[in-house]
Amino acid sequence: MTRIRRMNTDFHNLKALHAKTMIAASGSPLKRGCRETRRGINFSLLLSFSLILGASTMANAQEVLTRDEAMKLALQHNYDIQVAQKNIESAKNNSSIYNTGYLPTANLIGSGQITYNAGENETVQGTQSFDAAEAYNYNASLGVNYVIFNGLGRMYNYKQLKEQHNLTELQAKQIIENTLLQLSNSYFEIAQLSENINIIKSALDISKTRLKRAQYGYEYGQGTQLNILNAEVDVNNDSINLLNGVQSLENRKRSLNLILGRALDTDFAVDTNVVFQMALSAEEISAKAFERNIQIEQTKSQLKNSEYAIKASRAGWFPSLSANAAYAYQGQDNPNGAFLLGNQSYGPQAGLSLSWNIFDGGTTKTRTQSAKIALETQKIQQERTAFTVQRDVLNALATYENALFVLQAQQANVFTAKRNFERSNEMYKTGQITSIEFRQAQLNLLQAQNNKSQAKYNAKNAELQLKQLAGVLLEE
Repeated sequence: MTRIRRMNTDFHNLKALHAKTMIAASGSPLKRGCRETRRGINFSLLLSFSLILGASTMANAQEVLTRDEAMKLALQHNYDIQVAQKNIESAKNNSSIYNTGYLPTANLIGSGQITYNAGENETVQGTQSFDAAEAYNYNASLGVNYVIFNGLGRMYNYKQLKEQHNLTELQAKQIIENTLLQLSNSYFEIAQLSENINIIKSALDISKTRLKRAQYGYEYGQGTQLNILNAEVDVNNDSINLLNGVQSLENRKRSLNLILGRALDTDFAVDTNVVFQMALSAEEISAKAFERNIQIEQTKSQLKNSEYAIKASRAGWFPSLSANAAYAYQGQDNPNGAFLLGNQSYGPQAGLSLSWNIFDGGTTKTRTQSAKIALETQKIQQERTAFTVQRDVLNALATYENALFVLQAQQANVFTAKRNFERSNEMYKTGQITSIEFRQAQLNLLQAQNNKSQAKYNAKNAELQLKQLAGVLLEE
């Protein structure tokens, strides 16, 4: 944070120095005192950027974070992946055998009652009055119940829960793929910005050297004030581009730290080397996509779940058979009874119960028909997904091949631009071309280098996108 605040201070210093330079340049032809002032301003300007470049160098000195290390951190700490893992745990818990009805149920019941009544008992022998006395009723039982058969609804409900667990795992896998793809894009964006900053630094050094040459030439009467002004403008432009690049780099690093689930101000450098590893042919990519693409796998799971739903809904047309067993104890004490003063009974019990809902008002029929419609809908969606994935694979493959071709073309452009700049530099030193022509050659080289850097990472991102569609992204 201290380094960022120092960079912001340098940026404000740059704007103030730039304003002073423009004021000094708006007067009449330079006098010697003005030249001294301008040299002091330029020195302050260069000093300001020395601080910025020093800060950038500090960043480059940080530990290099490789993409493999970044992916490991994301798998451990990324918030979206952690939520997906909790969803898997929840689905696994729901698909447990304890949630299926396959296990018997057991219950323990007990009760007791005390009454305190007075009254009369009327028998064939006459009426007998009794005074108020306590009477007791009590019972206890331990019972077990088990559903033997319920039309296979229990079995298919269990299969639905298992398939829902599988679907949740596939959804979590998709989240992991998308997160790692997002991570890679962010990582390569940082790598590209790092390369661009180095390119701008090199351009700034060239502009500084040109400014010094223009100043010396004017001192010895071999140049004009216009050469100095043009050189100063180019130094300022390169410096501002460097400031913007450093700020963008800091922003992108914070975004990557968020994906990694760690402190946002953690500083690091990245590896700018890129290795292309797509060795599959177009036929192999298409075959793997239909076999392993995460979207197609999800539609297969959803289709299977819909088939189980139809079979489970038909269970309402079948009878249900249950077995039960219990050990019961019950008794009563009634001192005012006419004939029986109390009794006790205990022992095991067992039995079977059969129920058959012959007509449920059409509920089962409606539920089954709805499940069939859902299955037909799922088949349509599966077919649509298959064609969509096929299109995406063909587009991604064409994009990847085109990106590799563009990369080769940009590499050739950099070679040509370097030769052109080297030739222009020699001609500028001997006065054969103007500073404007020299600057144009410098800008051409700068643009070619930036285009090559961008083409390199575009090709790598296209490769990763193709791997995701083929279902092999996580093999890395």
